[in-house]
Amino acid sequence: MAEDRERCLEIVPLDDPDDTTCMTFVLKQEDHTLGNALRYMIMKNPDVTFCGYSVPHPSEPKINLRVQTNGVAATDALRKGLEDLQELCAHVQHNFEQKVASFSEQDNSMSSQTEP
Repeated sequence: MAEDRERCLEIVPLDDPDDTTCMTFVLKQEDHTLGNALRYMIMKNPDVTFCGYSVPHPSEPKINLRVQTNGVAATDALRKGLEDLQELCAHVQHNFEQKVASFSEQDNSMSSQTEP
């Protein structure tokens, strides 16, 4: 069953298989939403010298992500970027849920004060 599913991440074959510091990744079923956020998170890594992405065509649901580093493997930089983005999203979700709960509590207490 798992073999039937298409991979959502592919690595474009390298011209020099020994150089792992410069790679292009194809992320399928993704668009600018993930591309720009992931590019930003990867560029925050001091080991990364370049990160950019492109959407080959608007009708193709995929992005090409290029990562160049100054020594570490590009796959490691991608993994760190994905992990950092996941942590950031979890933090935002947690704060959002706290604020919604706080607002709901305030709204309920305000409603009970105005009722006769």
